[in-house]
Amino acid sequence: MHDSRGSDDSYAHMAGAIGVLVMLGAVLIAIKTKLGLPWWATILLTAGTLVVLGYAAWWVKTRIKRWWAREPAQAPSAAQAQESLPGATDGAQGAVEAVHPELTAALARTGAIGRDEVVLLSDVRTEELSGIGTQYTFLVPKARTHEDVAKHLGPIASMLGVTRLHLKLERSRYTEREVKLLKLHEPPFTRPFTAPTRQEIETFAGIPLGHDVTGRLAGVPTFDKASLLVAGMTQMGKTTLVNGLITCLLIAYGEFELYLLDGKFCGLTKFEPIATRYESSDDPAVFWSMVQELNNRADRRYEKIKEAIRNRQPVPKFKPVIFIVDEAADFFASGGTNEEKDQARQIAEDTRSLVSKSLESGISSVLMTQRPSTNAIPVMVRDQFLYRLCLYVASSGTSKVALGDTYFETVAPINPALLDPDIKGQAVLFANGTSTLIRGFNFSDEFIWGVVDGVQAQQQVTIEKSPESPLKQAIDLMRDKGVDFITSADLAPFLGVLETDPADRGKKLAKLLGVTPSRSTKGARGYRLVDLTAAAMSDS
Repeated sequence: MHDSRGSDDSYAHMAGAIGVLVMLGAVLIAIKTKLGLPWWATILLTAGTLVVLGYAAWWVKTRIKRWWAREPAQAPSAAQAQESLPGATDGAQGAVEAVHPELTAALARTGAIGRDEVVLLSDVRTEELSGIGTQYTFLVPKARTHEDVAKHLGPIASMLGVTRLHLKLERSRYTEREVKLLKLHEPPFTRPFTAPTRQEIETFAGIPLGHDVTGRLAGVPTFDKASLLVAGMTQMGKTTLVNGLITCLLIAYGEFELYLLDGKFCGLTKFEPIATRYESSDDPAVFWSMVQELNNRADRRYEKIKEAIRNRQPVPKFKPVIFIVDEAADFFASGGTNEEKDQARQIAEDTRSLVSKSLESGISSVLMTQRPSTNAIPVMVRDQFLYRLCLYVASSGTSKVALGDTYFETVAPINPALLDPDIKGQAVLFANGTSTLIRGFNFSDEFIWGVVDGVQAQQQVTIEKSPESPLKQAIDLMRDKGVDFITSADLAPFLGVLETDPADRGKKLAKLLGVTPSRSTKGARGYRLVDLTAAAMSDS
């Protein structure tokens, strides 16, 4: 059967070939007869026509096939693709600039720059910071700025294989296009930095609050006309951080008055000897009395300012006053009675006035809270703070309470909820529109006591050089006797107050000294040496 089928195929092919030859011969005879050409011309003309028709059929078939399958034309060469990049130059020989692959991919895929934009290798400077990380200093494409990078730091960190906390961005003072981007080798503050020396604090341009992720000192330029809100969950290192702040203030800020309200009862005790007023209490009434006292001082200072302006004299310079409150949220809580609610509203209003209006008179406030919830510190008070500092909190919503409702719309924000709660004193500092990740100083007790003793000794020298007054006489008497407390009955005769009625004697003595009396542990009314010393140092 197989041989029979093969014979049939052979006959079919032979018959087809004979048919083609007969038809070809007929065509040639027809062309020769029609055109009157010789045989050799007829054969060449026919062959050329068939070749042209064959090429035309192939060309049409190829175009139809490409169109139908949507096949692109031949891809350009690598050199042609490089020439089409935005960074290409038009050199005499078509030379192009190289592209930084890592930064270009990270920025383009996250939307910091366009898909058709690149970061040129010649615009990148890479520096390895020993034991810290890799710092890239580069220019973004034209029509882009550092803010385009700042808005995408989270996704960029993911592209670079790290977390947002591993990146630190700085802007240039010379061009909007330059970006400094530090990528840490380890999570921030994995290894603690050594507390700064007195000299390092003194030479810092402002008031240091802690180390940044590179180990450099970071803080605020001044506390003049500025206040600070500190928030964070319990046991996150707020008190240690603020103890470091006070220590740095004592070293770097010069002479100032310190008002302390210790809501933890012992968190700020180290600084009691040099405080103008120190209270250890969680009673809202105590907080209110201190707020009212400072508001009254602000009013007196404003009167002096207005008087100087009326008389065309220079505005007087006042000694700075810093009011620091630990666990401030406790003092804004209200009870269930109408009287308690009215008192809470008045405390909030007086505190708002102190934080907002007293700045021009040189009185600044530092409020700390471990409950940065919506109702912990009233909004009217929170909105007045220029500086914000937030330690670890559990949610982004709580971060907004501490740092401001629009914080996450600022340049390069850092979410405090991402901080490691096991690293105490780690916080986000938001000052002058810039976010900085810091870790507060953990000074030794010996270092703090040495600073306090130095300030106290300077205060004594200042008092000794001051003019004679009843206040100075009372201080000298108590120092000569070696006592820290003296009753009103014992002090009055020494100052020439001879009234026998205790109430009249107390009023005259308080007016003469300008200090409110207190009670001893046994309940006797009198004066503490620390209160008299603070009053002598005060310039009202």
